[in-house]
Amino acid sequence: MRERDKAILKDLERFRCLSRDDIIKLHFSRNKDGVNAANRVLRRLRDRGEIEVITSQPPYVYATKPSPIKRDSQKIPHYLEIATVYQQMAQMSPPAIFVPEPKYGKGMPEPDAFALWGKPMFIEVQRNQFAPSVWHDKFARYRTLYHRGDVVRAHWQNKSAPIFPWIVILTENRIPVPDGLPFRVFQFRSIKEMIRP
Repeated sequence: MRERDKAILKDLERFRCLSRDDIIKLHFSRNKDGVNAANRVLRRLRDRGEIEVITSQPPYVYATKPSPIKRDSQKIPHYLEIATVYQQMAQMSPPAIFVPEPKYGKGMPEPDAFALWGKPMFIEVQRNQFAPSVWHDKFARYRTLYHRGDVVRAHWQNKSAPIFPWIVILTENRIPVPDGLPFRVFQFRSIKEMIRP
């Protein structure tokens, strides 16, 4: 199997699914005709049984086989949005670490991504409006994770000066943030707005 094929499969595992356009941006951006090159590679991977295609929305969405998500999953747009956030970051400077939906255990927060991008950050991609009570619960879970201390022992930490990741909320709607949180919370409409001087 070619290295690019392996890289595509690795990204499909990491993001759970990607649209054809996402795959072009991530793996064929330097090709003269990225669309046709991507279509050929994706057809070959599909014919070999490595990936499957979800045709319910254009452009087609691809996942590893067997797919970790249902073809009609309501979370497909959400997974694609997480991949878009990664691409926006990578256009400026690829994150040293980018983990979609990291798991910290029962009762702990479930961020949409953890990234080490200059600073460590938990990213919440918020496209739907939630009730304040939902956010109150999210912040309480982050507070629990903070006090539990697991994050300060993470492999990416600076051992001499460990820090808790920023909470970065990407949203069109302002979220009420409680006072007195022991970590920093930032709200932006997009990654591009976050780095704007």
